Amino acid sequence: MYTLKKSLGQHFLKDETVCIRIIEALNAHQYSQLLEVGPGGGALTKYLKGLEGVDLKLVEIDAEKVAFLLKAYPHVRGKIIEADILEIDAPFSGRFTLIGNFPYNISTQIVFKVIEWREQVETMIGMFQKEVAVRICSGPGSKEYGILSVISQAYYKTTYLFDVDENCFNPPPKVKSGVIMFEDAGNPFGITNHKKFMLLVKLAFGQRRKQLRNPLKPYFKKEDLLDPIFTKRAEQLSVLDFVELLNKMN
Repeated sequence: MYTLKKSLGQHFLKDETVCIRIIEALNAHQYSQLLEVGPGGGALTKYLKGLEGVDLKLVEIDAEKVAFLLKAYPHVRGKIIEADILEIDAPFSGRFTLIGNFPYNISTQIVFKVIEWREQVETMIGMFQKEVAVRICSGPGSKEYGILSVISQAYYKTTYLFDVDENCFNPPPKVKSGVIMFEDAGNPFGITNHKKFMLLVKLAFGQRRKQLRNPLKPYFKKEDLLDPIFTKRAEQLSVLDFVELLNKMN
């Protein structure tokens, strides 16, 4: 068997019904290359072993879990990348789908990794802490709407699929969980400078209770700051609003 490592944020999914719902969501899409992130004890992996015509890879940082997976699921031999998901290059040369019960301590960073790989990741179905999942899928005007919402929705259609109870895991986490889906939207807003876009969004939400004129003043011409949009707060702006600001930014 294996041990659970709190340092790696390990909470292994044990509810078969939840596993099946995740796999059903996955199989509603066509894909030929699939990356499972953090397979752990193989709760989802066992449902992926029979996929025909699919190039499957798994990324797992824990050597003990790698050894367990190789013993329990021999079909994954040669398919495991023993590494930190945040440190690797894209594991496929073309488009691929990503699935996982993500460690909650790095789930936000995984979202940014997916966005880094946005030209290749066509679909992502992932388990998150519910608070994070809701934040990613929230729209303007809500208190949950923030950096993750804007950056994710700039490139993907985000959908909250379903809640997952604490008792579906071993050990049970102290928080609710939720499964969400990213579907590639391309670059619908025509963003040409992603780093600059990230900077703008982070600056705007860095002082989310203040009017945009305060955090963004150094980055815009005086005449641009007269636009009424600068009297709003970041949470009131749509993704399109942010892109329009980006195009005027110094």
